[in-house]
Amino acid sequence: MTDPGIFNDPYLLPYAGMIQSRIAAARDIEQRIKQDNGSVKSFADYHETFGLHFQKDAWIFREWAPNATSMFILCDKTSWQKHKAFQIPKKDGEIFEKRFPKDVFSHGDLFRLKVGWPGGEGDRIPTAAVRVVQDAHTLIFNAQVWQPEHAYQWQIKQFTPSQKPFLIYEAHVGMAVEEPRIGTYAEFEKHILPKIAHAGYTAIQFMAIQEHPYYGSFGYHVSSFFAPSSRFGTPEELKHLIDAAHQQGIRVLMDIIHSHSVRNEVEGLSNFDGTAYQFFHDGVRGTHRLWDSRCFDYAKPQVLKFLLSNLRYWIEEFHIDGFRFDGITSMLFEDHGLGRSFTSYKDYYGPDVDVDALSYLTLANSLAHDINPRVVTIAEDVSGYPGLAAPAQKGGTGFDFRFAMGIADFWIKLIKEVPDEKWHLGTLWHELTTRRAEEKTISYAECHDQALVGDKTLMMRLMDSHIYTAMEKTNNSLETVRGVSLHKIIRLFTIATANAGYLNFMGNEFGHPEWVDFPSLLNKFSYFYARRQWSLKYNTDLYYSSLFEFDRLMIDLIKVHDLFSWPDARLLYLHEDDKVVGFERNSLIFVINFHPFRSFPDYQMDAPPGKYQMILHTDEARFGGKDRLEKDQIHFTNYDPKAFKDRNLVSLYLPSRTALVLKQIPESTQNHA
Repeated sequence: MTDPGIFNDPYLLPYAGMIQSRIAAARDIEQRIKQDNGSVKSFADYHETFGLHFQKDAWIFREWAPNATSMFILCDKTSWQKHKAFQIPKKDGEIFEKRFPKDVFSHGDLFRLKVGWPGGEGDRIPTAAVRVVQDAHTLIFNAQVWQPEHAYQWQIKQFTPSQKPFLIYEAHVGMAVEEPRIGTYAEFEKHILPKIAHAGYTAIQFMAIQEHPYYGSFGYHVSSFFAPSSRFGTPEELKHLIDAAHQQGIRVLMDIIHSHSVRNEVEGLSNFDGTAYQFFHDGVRGTHRLWDSRCFDYAKPQVLKFLLSNLRYWIEEFHIDGFRFDGITSMLFEDHGLGRSFTSYKDYYGPDVDVDALSYLTLANSLAHDINPRVVTIAEDVSGYPGLAAPAQKGGTGFDFRFAMGIADFWIKLIKEVPDEKWHLGTLWHELTTRRAEEKTISYAECHDQALVGDKTLMMRLMDSHIYTAMEKTNNSLETVRGVSLHKIIRLFTIATANAGYLNFMGNEFGHPEWVDFPSLLNKFSYFYARRQWSLKYNTDLYYSSLFEFDRLMIDLIKVHDLFSWPDARLLYLHEDDKVVGFERNSLIFVINFHPFRSFPDYQMDAPPGKYQMILHTDEARFGGKDRLEKDQIHFTNYDPKAFKDRNLVSLYLPSRTALVLKQIPESTQNHA
């Protein structure tokens, strides 16, 4: 490689041979696929080959089940029993196939399989099912024939995003309504999509789209990989939602779960053909002990075909604009990275790394971008594996972005363990800005992980029980002032130092007061915490409305100044005792006074020479602040020739627990004495 890529990091040089061998392994697999199939895209045809398809006035059903000895379709016409007319013969050693007359199946018919193997048999859902529904009374899952008379007509056939900053709104369709129930695709389009557009976010990242039998799994225990969850509505309603988002100029990303699969046997892939190892590793390695799920064997060609086809299907059939790949750490390490701190590069280049999984991820990125060059891929990895978000030609895996997951964890740790008057700003700056040079990252103060039961959102951490009793705007208690102030400052500091993108979880933009807890036996199957209380955001008597108004203006600031297209933030000033930090990015200066009670008049700090106007600050009354700053005030830098290195200084009034943003006025850049 002529470009040093990830080898800009000298600490990786001792592992250069290992890195090159892993790159070569992925290339070898890709070459073999191309030799046999012409292209990776042609190879990724599992969804076109298997399942029930209507072709030339007949239905064709195919299934891959190497160990199976018999297979029947069960449906109303067979009284849900094995019937010879619905037996699927085995075509060769691995594939079952049968042709049915066109009047045998109709749109909406329910069916499932009865698969037999040496020593047993069981009911199964086809592995490539594109529609799976659950009976509300029996709770049984069945595949459903999905062949609408009229195919969905896309209003935007080829979406080209026009909004440049990558500002992601992480959302869950089911819990997006305020009522304690499951929301739908149609409701999300009607009620939530306008909220996201108004808030200014440029992308939606949907969770839990792939079908999953247990709602409380948050969508992470996938059973049918090609089926959009029917509990939210029909495939056409999901397409309509995506189309509507595109008409608003908003990208649609989805969580893609290729790191593991639900261990359910009737609804899922586990023991589909009577073996534990058809899709997964055999033995202990085939089960994730913490997640209680099955782990794919990425060395198997049919598993690669299955997973790569899954990506192609969502891009082509649903016009998905990108994927957040979940659980990459679990994929890469045979121990799934459990209990490991990853403090040494040796952790990344030992014999316990699943090179087959790494090769799959490289292939997945190559295929997704080949199908649609505008597709965005994001790596969710807690290990910090080098090069995941570096281009393949630079020695990387090919993801467009990786989540800066340590930032959210650090904020929570800071709030939980350290009084804010003792926060070490140097450490905080390091956590917010340190990243690998060859990788683009997406920052966030909190995502769904911080909202799940067992943890708390930032606002819950800041307020604790006071969030239920002290959010009226007439309340000036220390707890309320602290919580409202820090919520804004933390978000502004995080987004202003973000490298290439920013993410927010649904409702956190206005400080949603509840955690996320899906219905289960433990909570008597209550939906009370599996919803979003939007009414709080619109109640002008409560601080929630103020927090949202700040978030909206903050997002607008990032968009107007296209902050992520500019080089990383440059530190101008940091004073640990005063708890003041200042930094510059694209002619904007951000100044934050974290001090809990000290306000500073005429506070001098370094700044590039020129004239500045204050364009945003967290202390505005409309943001729940005390209005201690004059709006739109102008500041000039002062040149001090006697100071160290001929400093240019700007003098500011910095109220306690306040952040402000100054914009340089380009027409006046002269120094002023």
